Amino acid sequence: MLDRHDRVARRFAAACETGDVAALKTVLAADALVVSDGGGKVRASVRPTYGADAAARFVVTLLVGPPGTQVSVESVNGRTGLVLRRAGHAVAVVSLSVAGAEVTAVWIVLNPDKLHLWHHA
Repeated sequence: MLDRHDRVARRFAAACETGDVAALKTVLAADALVVSDGGGKVRASVRPTYGADAAARFVVTLLVGPPGTQVSVESVNGRTGLVLRRAGHAVAVVSLSVAGAEVTAVWIVLNPDKLHLWHHA
């Protein structure tokens, strides 16, 4: 049986896969926080994004990629998270904090220097 964190993370992943901002907003807490790390090498925000509406739009902008982008639900930092890959190479790793049935915080690592361990051969 899936635990609460896992169920919420899978709803988040499904919304990310389709790029559905409205569905993503239903998974995010009203005061959700998104932090992204591009390491100065890829597009990311230098400031956190706050609020479900802004967070949903920001997440979709960052994570919905071209055709061929694969979203997989995997263990990230010991909890259910997401890994996005293109041609087997990780382009983002997403960690989530969950309270109740909502995502309260999203951490997105986009810095290619931090993603090499997530690549598939």
